[in-house]
Amino acid sequence: MLKEIMGGPGELDPLVRELIYIAVSATNGCNYCIASHSAAAVSKGMTDGMFGELMSIVGAANMTNRLANGFQVPLDEKFKQPV
Repeated sequence: MLKEIMGGPGELDPLVRELIYIAVSATNGCNYCIASHSAAAVSKGMTDGMFGELMSIVGAANMTNRLANGFQVPLDEKFKQPV
């Protein structure tokens, strides 16, 4: 399954797929996955700067997600899906 998702045809660029995998792995604390998918991302063109920017986004998203959940911020009407 993983080979099909990560290496098969799709709309997302292979590097973007690896970056997403790294971001989720960092959030979940999977050091093995961070290391293996970082190596794959480097082979697909990830630079140190890209990795740093990715980690900044992951950190900011985790912080704002926790704050929004903690404060129970209601969803804006414009983002609600019609039922």
